[in-house]
Amino acid sequence: MKVFIMIGAISMMLSVALGAFGAHALKDMLTERMLANWQTGVLYQMVHSLGILALGGLLLKVSIPQWSLAAWLMLAGIVFFSGSLYVMALTNVTKLGAITPIGGVLFIAAWIFVAIGAYKGL
Repeated sequence: MKVFIMIGAISMMLSVALGAFGAHALKDMLTERMLANWQTGVLYQMVHSLGILALGGLLLKVSIPQWSLAAWLMLAGIVFFSGSLYVMALTNVTKLGAITPIGGVLFIAAWIFVAIGAYKGL
């Protein structure tokens, strides 16, 4: 679906910008640990943005409901996982790390639905 291609592309653009911001603007402002958290957020955002893009492209060809759900779960995972790491790095409020696993579970669920959709739909 076109919406997932747009969401994936925008999220990829943001992840590149956030990665550059972390590497240049934040490198002297954050502790090594917080910068590593920031970079982890960027990495997971990039990987799952590519997943959303791929699912969007596939959904233009075939209609598999599990893949649509997987794309939404990936987006939610980016918000919870990467978003919590970004906010934690910027604020140094480590308690926000308690939110991060919610995003991880959403990512895992998304990939399960990718597999289920492939099994049922192809």
